[in-house]
Amino acid sequence: MAGTSRGNTRSRASKSSTENPQIRNPNQILRKDKTRNNSLIHIFSVNLKFLIGFGIIAFTIALFFIYTFINPMEKPQKPRVITPLPAPKLMDLPMFQGEHRESLYWGTYRPQVYFGVRARTPQSLVAGLMWLGVKNERYFMRHVCQDSDELKQYGWTSHNGRDYGHQVLSEQTMTLTTSFLKSKDHGSGYGGDWAVRFGVQSDESVPDEEMLKTAHLFFYVADEGGKSLTLGSRVLDIHGDSILASGSRSDIGDWQLHLFSEDVSGVHYSGFKTPHIHNLSDLVQANLAVQARQFGHLQLSDSSDDSPNILVFQISARIPFKADIVFLSGTSTRDSRVEERASRLTGTSLTNLFFEKQKEFDNKFKKSFILSDELGLEPVTVGKAALGNMLGGIGYFFGQSKISLPSTSTPNAGDNSVLYWPAELYTAVPSRPFFPRGFLWDEGFHQLLIWRWDVYISLDIIGHWLDLMNIDGWIPRELILGAEALSKVPEEFVLQHPTNGNPPTLFLALRDLISKLKKEKFAATEARDISVFLDRAFVRLEAWFKWFNTTQAGKEMGSYYWHGRDTATTRELNPKTLSSGLDDYPRASHPSEDERHVDLRCWMHLAADSMHSIAELLKMDKDIKMEYSSTAKLLSDFELLNKMHLDTANGAYCDYGNHTEKVQLTWKIVETGSNYPRREFVREVLEKPVLQLVPHLGYVSLFPFILRLIPPDSQILESQLDLISNKSILWSDFGLRSLSKTSSMYMKRNTEHDAPYWRGPIWIPLNYLIVSSLHHYSQEPGPYRERAKTVYNELRSNLIRNIVGNYKRTGYLWEQYDQKKGKGKGARLFTGWTATVLLIMAEAYHEV
Repeated sequence: MAGTSRGNTRSRASKSSTENPQIRNPNQILRKDKTRNNSLIHIFSVNLKFLIGFGIIAFTIALFFIYTFINPMEKPQKPRVITPLPAPKLMDLPMFQGEHRESLYWGTYRPQVYFGVRARTPQSLVAGLMWLGVKNERYFMRHVCQDSDELKQYGWTSHNGRDYGHQVLSEQTMTLTTSFLKSKDHGSGYGGDWAVRFGVQSDESVPDEEMLKTAHLFFYVADEGGKSLTLGSRVLDIHGDSILASGSRSDIGDWQLHLFSEDVSGVHYSGFKTPHIHNLSDLVQANLAVQARQFGHLQLSDSSDDSPNILVFQISARIPFKADIVFLSGTSTRDSRVEERASRLTGTSLTNLFFEKQKEFDNKFKKSFILSDELGLEPVTVGKAALGNMLGGIGYFFGQSKISLPSTSTPNAGDNSVLYWPAELYTAVPSRPFFPRGFLWDEGFHQLLIWRWDVYISLDIIGHWLDLMNIDGWIPRELILGAEALSKVPEEFVLQHPTNGNPPTLFLALRDLISKLKKEKFAATEARDISVFLDRAFVRLEAWFKWFNTTQAGKEMGSYYWHGRDTATTRELNPKTLSSGLDDYPRASHPSEDERHVDLRCWMHLAADSMHSIAELLKMDKDIKMEYSSTAKLLSDFELLNKMHLDTANGAYCDYGNHTEKVQLTWKIVETGSNYPRREFVREVLEKPVLQLVPHLGYVSLFPFILRLIPPDSQILESQLDLISNKSILWSDFGLRSLSKTSSMYMKRNTEHDAPYWRGPIWIPLNYLIVSSLHHYSQEPGPYRERAKTVYNELRSNLIRNIVGNYKRTGYLWEQYDQKKGKGKGARLFTGWTATVLLIMAEAYHEV
């Protein structure tokens, strides 16, 4: 409409001048001229206002550009939680570069699969094994470690963490062995070469059926970065040594993959172009299914996508047979000596190398872990498997963790998460089939074992964890990095919460290292490197300590409580304390800021005392040493500890909080807002909670004993020994229960679907800590020395006998053990902290 009005005005003006063509009289012209002259002042006035306005605008724009030039526009700051700590990285230390880094470049760093190799770099070249198992006259693909495969036994019987490992995988009808070896030879590329030998044997009891006489292995190589691989020219006509595949990478140069076998007469293959390596077994099964339907053959299609980044080779042969796979790097150099290097890593030469490496492993094991002859041979076998699986389970991961954000800092409505910075993690894992990823509080126990075997691998792992610290001093408690790791975790457990901690168990291993340094137990080079590591790590350890000391502090001086408990839940009998690592161990029935958790208080004493020891070792400023010394002194104040946590009636230490014993889970009809009410298992509180000591006796009750805060002449020590040895409370013939039989929560479900976890079953890491402290008090002068020695010997004997017996019967170390019959339960092949049984066998205990 405005446009039309302006048009009409223009039309009228035009029309008026056309309709009056006559010459105007002079007076009119004169008046017009006068009018023009009289208006000059007015026009000047208007122009002046315009100029002033224009000048102001121009001046403002100029100021804006000057300000922008001097102070460039700041980008919106990313949340603090995903801002790295501004400190030099431990992984940048010279000790982790050069020869060390290259020697650990390749490894069996894919613990989530039965056998896998990768390099310690993002977008690595990876390799692995699949095979067809037979059960009930049907084939099943084996690739990713999973309990549902029902293997009779599997795991590394030996592994040195660097360049050698031997694994046994017992199927229902056959036994498969994988032996891995690395070699750095003249002419090889960065990281050197590696070889793996697969051996297949039939079980003696296998029926004489055709499908059980042939084994089908599938070895693959894949480029995570999507780079294309080249198929060998004679793959379908294998004779002796043949090239399966080749390619080129910036890190290792040109490479070749060779197969050598006198038992294999033919190979089939398939090539895939896909970024999703974690579901490779699905692609292989689909390919086999198509071939079986169309042609009736159980073999790959001998075809490939264009520019494949994955090549899979089917190696089928009559049982028994063996095959050697050799990977050679740097094959394009003038002096690469490809044939000579390949020959050295196959056949009889490889057999001799395996023999030498196994002998080295056995000798080093005997030297590192001195086992009494009284134990016999079976504990030695179990000890080697515990160590081998711990080292063979070390993995390398790269990716970004998913972190929750406080509601006030959420950038987009409905989005309560943000990604951590891209990071790498080199770590041991608790369990290959169930938990093939990094867990912070497990790692401290892992390192108690690993540093005694190879201190540089241990420092490397600890350094990776500390480098994950953010600007606030927080470290995610669970690291799920990369597609393969994510594929094993339900979505609801992926998110990490920056308000929640995890026990700082890395200080257990660091404290050991400090103690051995002071006692001059390391070689000169090792001692120097450990000191350099601690010096670089101090700023990160200090930030970590201060994060705990501020975010997890309680209302009273010297009190702490684990954050993250659900204050609003109606479905949990006792709200879990996942951040403590003890999950469903019962705490105060009603979470609040009034809580005091005795275990966290003791962890904080360990951390403060360790920081003081590091500061003394490094001869730091007096003020720094005094700060940590004062904190450690406060937290070791025996009177204050007893005032806050001691139940004088039974000599046990307890949490404090808003608590009632009268809670239960009951079935109720719950209105859902729809036409159909739902029956739910919900919590019912029958009594108002009050602030009090929480009367549940178990592992938490022993933490002051575990961390040796009780004087050896205190009568409370006698009470603690009574708790430990009382069969009606914690003692069993197989180890100490996690929760007393007298507790109202003993073996109670926490929800409809959550079976008791830390409410009775025997856990080895806490038993290790208790055994360690029993050993300590058995050496200390005092009235309870002999009693401690007696309890120590009995508990140590019970633990070793039960774990070794279970291994003999089942072939596995377990996540936990039943407190009634001693049977292994929970996750099997749990060779994370359960492997501390080796330290119990060797009587190698942590220093405090």
